[in-house]
Amino acid sequence: MSLINQIRIVFMGTPDFAVPSLQYLLEEKLNVVGVVTQPDRPKGRKKIFTPTPVKVEALNHHIPVLQPEKMKAPEAIQLLKQLQPDLIITAAFGQILPKEVLELPRLGCINVHASLLPKYRGGAPIHHAIKNGETITGVTIMYMAEGLDTGDMISKIEVPILENDNTGTMFGKLSIAGAELLKETLPKLVQGNIQPVAQNHEEATFASNIKREDELINWKKSSKDIFNHIRALNPFPGSYTLWNGKVLKVWESLNPSDIYSKPVNHKDDISPGTVIQMTTDGIEVRTGNGTIWLTQIQPAGKKRMDVGQFSKGSAIPEGTQFGR
Repeated sequence: MSLINQIRIVFMGTPDFAVPSLQYLLEEKLNVVGVVTQPDRPKGRKKIFTPTPVKVEALNHHIPVLQPEKMKAPEAIQLLKQLQPDLIITAAFGQILPKEVLELPRLGCINVHASLLPKYRGGAPIHHAIKNGETITGVTIMYMAEGLDTGDMISKIEVPILENDNTGTMFGKLSIAGAELLKETLPKLVQGNIQPVAQNHEEATFASNIKREDELINWKKSSKDIFNHIRALNPFPGSYTLWNGKVLKVWESLNPSDIYSKPVNHKDDISPGTVIQMTTDGIEVRTGNGTIWLTQIQPAGKKRMDVGQFSKGSAIPEGTQFGR
């Protein structure tokens, strides 16, 4: 039996992003002695308690699953100690590991993080990279430390962000890239053939979890910024504006770089957020510098739909002011 097959691995992760990394460990028949994931949460309108994607994958392979509400709880730490891990691997776990856990495995704790550190430390690196108009992102595998994503870097891989990408497509691309990077990195780590690199903390940027106020579209921004905002929040949690005092979710828009932006007839008094026109192709809205075409929306109490479908039964008149 090779050295890598002998080590006892505990995997910690929660969403779909983490599943390919866990699948790699299982496909290679590595000794995954336990999986730690977030507790089942209520989902959907019926609030049905639903297991995390990582839990589903683990149970399909008969791997023991722990779901502590708080990883720092003494009983959670005790259960982890009983698994006697040599190495802990995390990927989008969703909880900060206390010092006692970080010091538990002899080979340390490593994290598969969806950014090119030290940029975009925190819980929503993909959202923020797209929102900021980045054209390159990637995955970093690092040793975990007590700070937020501050540990020494072990390996990296770059992944381009295309202009038709959104957070959903990038989650998929980066989850696969993370698994591939883990497959390349793990044997070297176990054999002691790595040279970790300290992060330059002065270059660090932060990607905090998306709050409700972050979802609101600011029509005073440029058309390109609004385009990036919309795709950054698609498919979750979604961006929105207000229409007649109710929430109007905006899921998709046309890239301003790819289309002819209709002049606003030199009416400088038209305020950002004003509807210029609605056709079966979309809703053209005034922004801080030109216009943007919204193509997929979701009125309050309805399903998301293309504007063409929406236009069959409803209309948003020219001059309507979004955001009020």
